[in-house]
Amino acid sequence: MTNAAIYPTSPVPAPEFEEEFVTGLKALFEEKIVFNQLLGLKITSLKADRVTARIDMRPELVGHYAYNRIHGGVISAGLDAMGGLAVMAAIGARHMDEAPLQRLHRFGKLGTIDLRVDYLRPGISEFFELRAEVLRLGSRVASTRMEFLGADGKLFSTAAAAYIVS
Repeated sequence: MTNAAIYPTSPVPAPEFEEEFVTGLKALFEEKIVFNQLLGLKITSLKADRVTARIDMRPELVGHYAYNRIHGGVISAGLDAMGGLAVMAAIGARHMDEAPLQRLHRFGKLGTIDLRVDYLRPGISEFFELRAEVLRLGSRVASTRMEFLGADGKLFSTAAAAYIVS
C-alpha cells in the first residue's frame, strides 16, 4: 500500500446545501433563537465544514464604558451559538439523503454540555467575525472549535465546546 492510499491528498468535498435548507437554518438561527437576534448574530457563510457570522458593535454590547470594548459575555455567547450552528451544519450534511425540512427538525435535542473560552485581547472593533468548525460529530456528542475576530482579522478569543446531539 502506498502512502497516497493511506494519506489521501484531497479530502472528500463537503456537500453544498440546498437554498431551502440554508434559508431555514438562517431563520432558525437568526430569528427563532431570540437571544441570537439580541446579540445581532448574522450568518455570513454556511458550509458543511465551516460556518461564519458577524456581530456589529452597538452601545448595548459594551462591557467597559471607558474603552468601548465588547462585553465578555457577548463573546462567550456568540462563540457558543456558533459552535451550535457548526454542529447543525454538520448534522445537515450527514443527512443529505433527507428533505431539507426534515433535516431542520433534527436540532431539537442539541445543547451545550461544555464550553471553554480563552480571551486573548480586548474586543475593540466596529464589527466582529465569528468562525466555527466541527472537529468530530459522533452519534451523541459533537466537538467544536471557534474563533472571535475583529474587523482587521485580529484574533480576540478562541473557544472549544462539546454539544449533545441526541
